[in-house]
This record gives sequence, C-alpha cells and structure tokens, in this order.
Amino acid sequence: MFERQYLKDDLLAGVVVFLVALPLCLGIALASDAPLFAGIIAGVVGGIVVTLVSGSSLGVSGPAAGLAVIVAGAIGNLGYEAFLLAVVICGILQVALGFMRAGIISHYFPTAVIKGMLAGIGVIMVLKQIPHLMGNDTSWMGELRFLEEDGHNTLSELYYSLLTIHPAAIGVGILSLAILFIWRRPFIKNKPGFSQIPAPLVVVVFGILINELVKVTVPRLSLIGDDLVQLPVAMSFGAILDFVTLPDFSQIGNPQVYTVALTLAVIASVETLLSVEAADKLDPRKRVTPTNRELKAQGIGNLICGLLGGMPVTQVIVRSATNVTAGGKTRTASLFHGVLLLISVLLIPTLLNRIPLACLAAILLDVGYKLTRIGIFREMYRQGWQQFFPFIATVLGIVFTDLLIGVGIGLVVGLFHILLYNYKTDYLLDVDEAAKRRTVYLSEHMSFLNKAALTRVLKEVPAAAEVTIDGSRSVMIDYDVKEVLKDFFTRAKAEDIKVTFKGIDENEIANLRTVGH
Repeated sequence: MFERQYLKDDLLAGVVVFLVALPLCLGIALASDAPLFAGIIAGVVGGIVVTLVSGSSLGVSGPAAGLAVIVAGAIGNLGYEAFLLAVVICGILQVALGFMRAGIISHYFPTAVIKGMLAGIGVIMVLKQIPHLMGNDTSWMGELRFLEEDGHNTLSELYYSLLTIHPAAIGVGILSLAILFIWRRPFIKNKPGFSQIPAPLVVVVFGILINELVKVTVPRLSLIGDDLVQLPVAMSFGAILDFVTLPDFSQIGNPQVYTVALTLAVIASVETLLSVEAADKLDPRKRVTPTNRELKAQGIGNLICGLLGGMPVTQVIVRSATNVTAGGKTRTASLFHGVLLLISVLLIPTLLNRIPLACLAAILLDVGYKLTRIGIFREMYRQGWQQFFPFIATVLGIVFTDLLIGVGIGLVVGLFHILLYNYKTDYLLDVDEAAKRRTVYLSEHMSFLNKAALTRVLKEVPAAAEVTIDGSRSVMIDYDVKEVLKDFFTRAKAEDIKVTFKGIDENEIANLRTVGH
C-alpha cells in the first residue's frame, strides 16, 4: 500500500480529504437524526479499516449522503441501538455479496452514465456550496438531493442566499477561492517552498485568522454557530467513550431489523460500486479496483461501525474525487485522512471548531468545477447522441432528484438507445424489387431485443414474394425470434409468399408451439 515515491503526495492529499470529510461526517449524521459522533466513527472506520482491507487505490469511504433518508427513517422506527444491530447485519450481508462475486454488477454501468454521474455531482457541489460561501445556508454540508430537509431546494437556496449575504462569510469565501486559483499559477507551483503546502490548508488557516480578526474588531459580523465546523468536544478520554453507543442484540429476532439491514446492504453496495467505477475513471493511472474485495471491505467496515455505534459507510464519490484532484496516488491518502479524523476528535476539536464553513465550501466548489468542466460536455457531445443522451440525462437526473434516481434515469435512457440500436441494426436486408425476391440476414445473436425490428421487416414483405431468411451466421436465436418467424411462416402460406430458411431448421419453426396454439 505504501509507495515511498508517492508518500508526500498522499499525505498532502490526505490533509485535503480530511478537511472536506470532517464537516461531511458531521452533516450527514445530523441529517440522519444520528448522534454527531456516529458520523465521526463512520469516517474513522471508513478511512482506516475499509482502506486497509480494500483494493481501491483512490476511493475514500465514510458515511454517505445517499443513505441519510433511509437511516433517519430506520432510527425513527427501530431506535438507535436496534438500528446499529441492522448495520452489523448489513455488514455481514455485504461480505457475503463479496464472496458471491456480486461486484461484477459494476461492469454493467455504461461509461456515459458514470461520466454523467461525475459531472452531475460536480454541478451539485457547485450549486450546494454557493449558499455556504455566502453564509446563508445552515442546512448540513454535502446534501446531494434537489429537495432538502429544511423544505427548500437547490435553486431556492441560491435565491435566499442572495437576500441575506453574510459579509464575513462572503469575504472568507472569495479569499479562499482566490488562494485556490493563485496556488495553481506557475509563479507559486514552481517555488519549492510554496508548492509543498496544499492550497486547502492555506485556505483553512487564512479563514480562521480572518474570522478571529473580525471577532476582535467587529464582533457582530464574526462567523459563529452553524457557520463553523461543529465537532463534539470531550473533556477527557473517558468522555469520548461516553459518545459510543452499543447495538441492542436483544432485537435479533425483530424482522424489521433484517428488512433495514437488507435495504442498507443493497443500496450501500450499489453506491459503492458506482463510486468505484467513477474513481477508477478519474484515476490518471487507470488502475482497476477489485469490486468483490471492495464489497467485503465495506462489509467489514459496516460490521465494525455497527459494533462501535457508527453510521453505515460506503465508498463516496465526493471524497474520492477530492482525493484525486488533491493529488492522491495510493491508499495511503485515504488511510491518512482516517488517522487525522481520529486524532482531531481526540486532541484538537476546539481548534477545528473555528474553521468557517465558507472555507470548506470554497474547496468543494473547486472540486466540483473540476468535475463538471465545459470541456467534458463538449467531449461527450462529439461522441454522438448514443453517448451524449445518457450522459446529459444522468446529469439532469442527479441535479433535480438525487444520486441513485439520477443514475437510474441515465441507465434507462442508455437502455433505450441500445434497444433503438438493435431495432435498426439487427439484420441485413437484400432486396431485388424486379423479381420480388428478398433475403433477410439475421445477426449473430438474435434475442428478444431484435424482435421488434425483425417483425417490422417481415411485415413489409408483399404477397407472392420470395423470401430467404438466412440464419447461418446466428449463434443464438431466442424463442421470441422463433415465434416471429413462426407467425410469418403462417402468414406466408395465406399470402402465397415462398419462404426459404437457411441455417434454420424449418420443421422446428413450423412446429413451434406459440401462445394461443
């Protein structure tokens, strides 16, 4: 896992991922009606335990925004201790899925949909962080759904943020964006002393200093409360143990626990596999994550989270994308971010609680911009409609619904294009109009997807024509296709159409038993 030549890059990237992950862990816990410390536990387990077991080079695991609604509902129905038992069982189920090689599902996600997911999340990250940048949005960090918990939506939050701009927040936010921009300029990158310091760390330091200065000079304008990171503070190590909740094993016979566990296992596994595909696409070295091993790693992580009182974890694309853009090269970056989360909650919670959310919003804005550059849309457009339609459908679906629904919309659009493609290209037709003779060459694989196109071409055969149906190239002819041939064979007798089969058993078609016969 440790590659000495990349250690510096990984440690710097780990710092950046930590700065982004900290408020996300807290915010997702808040949105899930779980204890705030449960989000930190999930972040630590995802960063350390899952990373050590996983084979993903750049993926980062932790509490996921996509599970927030399910988790909140489950906690409300079961209570938190019984919910933790469901998380334990969820982990066991995911390990079983790994051994059953369910990770192969990830190979069926079209590239256009994965790229659309990345671009859609980039758009969401930009839109969702603008209110935080202006100091007006007190909803939790990292909410990816269009409709938010406070009754607003992505666009209405932008409107309200323009009505009540917080001067200190917008000042810190603009300065943060300026630092991120300047740090990429050659006159900074080429200076050894400066190039070794990650820009997000500079952003956070300056943000704290500016807010502390405002507290001294103009106290009423300083950032407080929801405008800052809010990490639980323990006065001693014993107090930290008080934050830990244990699962209620007396609920082992409760069927609702198993329903929640199964739901969590399915959705968490799908989100993980989507994130794996996306992170592999972003990887400059194009390494391939072993998906079955990843499911086992996530299962072990959820098993431990449930035992320690933490929220369920998945591999998460926001933190994974942040890792890539921050220059992470190996799993060391993800591991280091988990170690930093653990150290922060033990040693420096008070210092971290001085970080303005506007700083972190600027960092996420920068990551979002890199994910959704105009060049990506141009590239997909140049690849043709078959790639662009699923891509743009996924982007719009994610922006106006949520992650899983958006990906589902993209998959449906992609499937529609596959059906349309099969409808147009599943045969070759040779027509001799003068002799009223035509030959239909069937493709190599004739499945139910080819049924509509074959029905159409055979329907256009005129009475008293001669037709040769050539299946000599076909390796597989589905029953649905044979049924179409049987119906045409019956019609041919009535309309004096001479039918010749090549490479197809005529007796099998003639004697095929179809519905209604």
